[in-house]
Amino acid sequence: MPIEQARRYMGAALDLARQAAAAGEVPVGAIVVKDGKIVGRGGNRPVADHDPTAHAEIVAMREAAAELGTDRLIGCDLWVTLEPCAMCAGAIAHARIARLYYGASDPKGGAVEQGPRLFEQPTVHHRPEIYGGICEDDAAELLKNFFADKR
Repeated sequence: MPIEQARRYMGAALDLARQAAAAGEVPVGAIVVKDGKIVGRGGNRPVADHDPTAHAEIVAMREAAAELGTDRLIGCDLWVTLEPCAMCAGAIAHARIARLYYGASDPKGGAVEQGPRLFEQPTVHHRPEIYGGICEDDAAELLKNFFADKR
């Protein structure tokens, strides 16, 4: 994938993360892309929605599923600013996301290349292609600044 395209997609996810931060949510943003078109967008909103499952990835996948009229997001790519947690990784597997692109690693809560490494488990039904570290510094900086402001 050309670097300009990767920056554009991750840039869209970073914009959603900034919007989440402005709303007082942990700054994580995600988009779902199908055939070069963004079909789902999401920023973290568990506080606003009073919903512990309203992570950016889940919000974006729900929107994409509604847009495409299916529960299987076959052929779709998910771009997210932070390594997905176990809940989101499970949803990614169930949705059959083709490729996962993420920004910053999450040593505490990540479940893709940190922690439980969900996609390496023998019981997982589907494993997407995984590409980490895209615009990692930008994503990590958003999180660092958000939590520094909270202290």
